[in-house]
Amino acid sequence: MERTEHMEHRTLGRTGRDVSVVGLGTWQLGADWGEVSEDDALAVLAAAVESGVTLLDTADVYGDGRSEQLIGRFRAERPDLPLTVATKMGRRVEQRLENYTPEAFRAWTDRSRRNLGVETLDLVQLHCPPSEVIEADATYDALDALVDDGTLAAYAVSVETCDQALAAIARPGVASVQIILNAFRRKPLDAVLPAAIEAGVGIVARVPLASGLLSGRYTRETTFAADDHRAYNRDGSAFDVGETFSGVDYATGLDAAAAFSALVADADLGLTPAQAALAWVVQQPGVTTVIPGARDVDQARANAVAGSAAPLPAAFLDAVEALYDERLRADIQPRW
Repeated sequence: MERTEHMEHRTLGRTGRDVSVVGLGTWQLGADWGEVSEDDALAVLAAAVESGVTLLDTADVYGDGRSEQLIGRFRAERPDLPLTVATKMGRRVEQRLENYTPEAFRAWTDRSRRNLGVETLDLVQLHCPPSEVIEADATYDALDALVDDGTLAAYAVSVETCDQALAAIARPGVASVQIILNAFRRKPLDAVLPAAIEAGVGIVARVPLASGLLSGRYTRETTFAADDHRAYNRDGSAFDVGETFSGVDYATGLDAAAAFSALVADADLGLTPAQAALAWVVQQPGVTTVIPGARDVDQARANAVAGSAAPLPAAFLDAVEALYDERLRADIQPRW
């Protein structure tokens, strides 16, 4: 299953751009996942792209711009590659509506343009802003102005909740919505994905492995570096707890992940648990692309395999749903 030459591509909503169904999330190349050297980060980018990845997702706050700068350097060395870079803005200030001004948008996007070394940003996503920002007409007036003057080609919204996603999808200028979706966070299947299909809005699925839980590699003895959010944000004290292990209690998640790995083995899919978890996301109707992170070259290559995986069997999909219903739904479904 190591062939990736048949990586599927889909149109990323209203951007009109075709992107690989498996992209690369680059939070871990900037910060909050333990240290990753510059050489290792560039090697991960190269391995992902060589494996068929054409969408790179970053943000202006990942390593205070380090992730953007690394992508900018990588892209400058390979100007002919058909890459789409999606960045994010809005987390450099206290999360209040009055801080989301046209002047702030201008400053943030100018900084990202410098970091990425481009005149026009491919896609800028509001970075999980408060609901009132997503609901304000002025937000989209400011974003439209940046499209009109060539600062960015398209804009999108990254969200924490399904209600926020639906509010963003209803806006005619929103090209795509980024949301947490995985086998342990299924709520977007109910209303968000159908609404996105109806509106022609792309869906970028993040945290597809529940911060690594679904890889099946963690145990109760696994330790994480002090600067890794899987150590310091389990209680949601730094940012939304749903970003860490998808909001699943770690011990509960370990047991559910072990059950998921057993389902993968029983189904004889020819995939690792992580690849099966990524394929599960890719194969949900309405999903455009999934953006797992990768800390090393082997991980980047292995993740890309999910972009050419055969359709998952119905019996496996039913078993994954039953696992969620039995172990996780009551704690997870009402919250986001």
